[in-house]
Amino acid sequence: MNPISQQVPLMFRAQIDGRCQLHFINDENHIQQWVSEWIDRIPKRPYHWRNAPHQQTRTHRFNWRFVTNGGQDDGIIRPAIATDGLPFYPGSSMKGAFRNACTPEQIAKYCGRSLNGSHRPGAIPLRFHGGYPTDNHWRDRLIDLVHPQQGWQVKTPHTTDKPKGESAFALISLYRPEFRFCISSPQPLVESDWAEIWQIWDKAIASGLGCRTSAGYGQTEQTQSQLLYKTQLTGRGAAPKLLDEDETPEFRPNCFRAALRGHALRLFGGLCDKENQADRLVEDLFGGVSDGGKVGLLSMNWEDSQCELGEFYEGYDEPTYNVEGKLRWNLTRPLDRDRQRDLTQLIATLTRFAMLLGGFGKSWRRSDHRLFYPEYYESDRPKPLIGCHWDWLDTQKDNKIKSLQQVGKFIDHTRKTIAAWMRSRGEEIGSNFAPWREAWHPNNVMVWGREAEARDDCTAIYWFHRAYQKGDPQFRIPEGTIYRSSLTGERVGQISRLWHRMYPITKTLRSKNNPDKIITQKRFLELLVVFPDRSRKSNDFLEFLRSHPDGFELLWGNE
Repeated sequence: MNPISQQVPLMFRAQIDGRCQLHFINDENHIQQWVSEWIDRIPKRPYHWRNAPHQQTRTHRFNWRFVTNGGQDDGIIRPAIATDGLPFYPGSSMKGAFRNACTPEQIAKYCGRSLNGSHRPGAIPLRFHGGYPTDNHWRDRLIDLVHPQQGWQVKTPHTTDKPKGESAFALISLYRPEFRFCISSPQPLVESDWAEIWQIWDKAIASGLGCRTSAGYGQTEQTQSQLLYKTQLTGRGAAPKLLDEDETPEFRPNCFRAALRGHALRLFGGLCDKENQADRLVEDLFGGVSDGGKVGLLSMNWEDSQCELGEFYEGYDEPTYNVEGKLRWNLTRPLDRDRQRDLTQLIATLTRFAMLLGGFGKSWRRSDHRLFYPEYYESDRPKPLIGCHWDWLDTQKDNKIKSLQQVGKFIDHTRKTIAAWMRSRGEEIGSNFAPWREAWHPNNVMVWGREAEARDDCTAIYWFHRAYQKGDPQFRIPEGTIYRSSLTGERVGQISRLWHRMYPITKTLRSKNNPDKIITQKRFLELLVVFPDRSRKSNDFLEFLRSHPDGFELLWGNE
């Protein structure tokens, strides 16, 4: 590239190798340069509409990220950009969202309608001027990340080979921006009309604005329409980093959607044996890109009440999160009463399934080593943060499992719920299951468990790092280990076939000294999910579990 062409901003370069590539993440950092060149040339004063006699504005702050469908450069999603360079929400999109939230009578009143090939304006015609950020905080944390890995996480037998199309991609979205939206009328309106107009707009914004709304983007505090299920959670673990120069940490609420989508695929895969049947059912729920794109029935909204980002300084400078908040699952379009009831049951069961057997976010297949294996970090050699830990905030309402005996029953209930949803959609239950690594079928997965008295009564976490059974050379008994095996991952980048979860439960006991006194104790169900691969180490480990070490017993799955 000659020196003159290097002076052309990336926004105006051809999206080809050697000129500008924004979509793929590489060492050239084109995406960082693109953002820097864009915001450096934008005036820092907020956008202001000209004062008009018949206009009003409303302000909304987004809970997490917001991105408008503003066009693409080499496949990268970016915001819509106004003539002055500011990101904005177009008036045409605002009008469409408003119209979709209107009743037929309101459409005729405010939006007009087509009749005999001609358009008739409404009795009270409105003009939608779009929305703009109210301050300059939108300039921070613009570089976002999409990392599809559903096939790699669930389907691929040998995870050292990633499927095509499951690399990390960049996009540009605004982090927790505040937007002001403007509506005007060419004629004066009475207060009752304005009240109805903004009531319709609140209804419109309740479904989320912009794109990727099903993944938690474009959600505000008003996003509660067609609420199906809500719960309160608290969790801690390793936080992902953004792609900016400072590698800013961020807790990303779309981890909830990714987890439930993955578990839905596992569960459907355990009941489907037709090609693409499970994928199609998952896309019906969560949306997808097949056949030109599909909007799913479910959208997610996370509203945190506490979000602490810290650093894990054991030689890795790894960011961490500690969060509390409300998780909501909403319906994206109307359903009949029976179908909506079934969908509510389905999403509630999926959420409890995810909580019981794993967690959310990075390293969800492992229990938080800081809580349950703190001595792991006591050596001089720096070690990475491993695992996460999640708990219900309202245990009386949401924690339906109190004992080991209820685990297997709940898994059966989950599969029955999945099967009922399939039948309601006219889908056949397969006689076999999908040939995937983590298809959830009793012939493909086992769940083992024991009851642990406290945090330090954690057994299986040690087996991931050292021998679970000592060898005896005298009797030619080899050491039993799953460390760096196909079960736990032989090398970096390989996904484990073992999940380990310390599921918190609350037990109430009567005091031995005072029978009238009730004592509340925090205990755990220590659970191991095993997807055997018929290797020698896998068979040896299952034989070891059959000896009931420390009280482990098979809770679900076929021997």
